[in-house]
Amino acid sequence: MLKLPALLLALGYGLVMWFFSAWRLKREMDESSTQLEDTRLDAVFGRMAKVLDVPRIRVNVHEVQPVNGLAAPDGRIFLTRGFLDKFRTGEVTAEELASVVAHELGHVALGHSRRRLIDFSGQNAIRVVLMGVLGRVLPGVGPYLANMLASLVAARLSRQDEYEADAYASALLVKSGIGTGPQKTLFRKLEKMHGAGGRGVPAWMLSHPKSDERIAAIEANEARWQVER
Repeated sequence: MLKLPALLLALGYGLVMWFFSAWRLKREMDESSTQLEDTRLDAVFGRMAKVLDVPRIRVNVHEVQPVNGLAAPDGRIFLTRGFLDKFRTGEVTAEELASVVAHELGHVALGHSRRRLIDFSGQNAIRVVLMGVLGRVLPGVGPYLANMLASLVAARLSRQDEYEADAYASALLVKSGIGTGPQKTLFRKLEKMHGAGGRGVPAWMLSHPKSDERIAAIEANEARWQVER
């Protein structure tokens, strides 16, 4: 069996890697991003800012083409240039982009970045322990199984974060008078933009839930909120 020093070393390694990744991400974002300035989007984002009681929701543009949104560890919100190009060609609406920003605000408000610091370290410790145990019981395939099991833990935690951020976004969008319609239509559009949309990969291995499952969760929240009124 592995002793305490090995576990502490694994946790320490996880912490160092997380801090290094956060530092590298911040540097990359600083070098390749600008502040978003668009009056059409400002008008929609402003409705959410009013609910949150802040002067303005600041969004930055990450100058890469893949369609994505991001909440950085330091709390900044980013939309990619590729996402904004979709908006400017009319493929997505201002309200749909607002749903992305609301989702990323959810990650920040719910402390997912801070929680992932602990998760990352814990996953690394789990991986080391499993590699030690399974490596003895199943030589050759033990390390492979250990990595797969640790990845399953990471994927489950990430999917839970996505559901929580979706719920936060839904509540913010409803209170802002935007509603959850754009949130749901965007999921369907993203499914097409990303091709297979995850088909062929087991759902339990995906870091993000499938679009249909996320839409179903949003509608379940809406139904519950209606009953609670």
